[in-house]
Amino acid sequence: MTKRMLIMLGGVALLIVVLGVGFFLHIQKLIASSPKPGPQTVSTTVAKTAEWQPQLSSVGTLTAMQGVDISSEVAGQVRSLHFKSGQDVKAGDVLVQLNADSDQAQLRSLQAAAELAATTLKRDRAQLAIEGVSQAQVDADMADLKSKTALVAQQAALVAKKTIRAPFSGRLGITTVNPGQYLNPGDKIVTLQTIDPVYVDFNLPQRQIGKVRVGQPVKVKSDAFGDEVFHGKINAINPKIDPATRNVQIEATIANPKHKLLPGMFANTTIEVGSKQKHLTLPQTAITYNPYGSTVFIVKQGKNGLEAQQAFVTTGDTRGDQVAITAGLKEGQEVVTSGQLKLKTGTPVTVNNSVQPANSPNPTPQEH
Repeated sequence: MTKRMLIMLGGVALLIVVLGVGFFLHIQKLIASSPKPGPQTVSTTVAKTAEWQPQLSSVGTLTAMQGVDISSEVAGQVRSLHFKSGQDVKAGDVLVQLNADSDQAQLRSLQAAAELAATTLKRDRAQLAIEGVSQAQVDADMADLKSKTALVAQQAALVAKKTIRAPFSGRLGITTVNPGQYLNPGDKIVTLQTIDPVYVDFNLPQRQIGKVRVGQPVKVKSDAFGDEVFHGKINAINPKIDPATRNVQIEATIANPKHKLLPGMFANTTIEVGSKQKHLTLPQTAITYNPYGSTVFIVKQGKNGLEAQQAFVTTGDTRGDQVAITAGLKEGQEVVTSGQLKLKTGTPVTVNNSVQPANSPNPTPQEH
């Protein structure tokens, strides 16, 4: 009985082995007959060395060299306006005349009282010489004259405030004040801005403060004017670092003879520091950024043609569409710039460079 069972178990085992071998051969046949993937189409570029001028870049805000909202110190009714919105004015030009009739009448009354006080003092001094009055009377006359003269000066200052003048030269904004309108003290009449030159205020990290100095050239660009560059110089560096951000505030003066730059605009500022340096550069699209490091795919000649090989690289500064490679790549190597998602090491590739990614250190907007 035991011998028969052993024979049966041996037969079953043999059958299983035969079936397994047959299934394995069938799978191999299917794999061999399945279509092999063709080469993946990619675009490439050759890693080249380029000269870069070290720069410090920041985004700043333009402010007027002088700017103020013109308002009235005293209440009054607007008698006349002497400007138009957007007009350029000079320091001292009359902008608004308030009604000052009652104030001028009061001034004339005070002037008459002061003249009478002066006459009285002159007469009493003559009487003092012949001992017609006492010295106390003359002293009282002098005090009265000084008091009335002070009242005249006070009223004259009030009358002068009814004539509102430009405190400095500049360009006026848009006003909503009209003749006949009543103004309270502090009511805004119009803004006045000096816009040639203008200031640009921006911030740099504290680690870069050693690279800037007063008088250093600054270049400014605004998206409102595309590639146009405005030149200026640093005129002030804040002596205190912001403890919250560890940034230092810097102010530069920018020439603005055509009045293109306006206060309140933001601007891209660039400061050139040091001498030019050579960097191995690639388009930013060639880099795949991962938590474990940055990688690129290098195109090399394999056994059956071109194939991709993944390599780790160390990236440095960026400039426009380009990024500097500090380690992991050699000049002249061909690097994939698009189509990386389809690749792994050893994947056959075919190169089609009919369309190239952006690779400019100074890109310009494509829409105008």
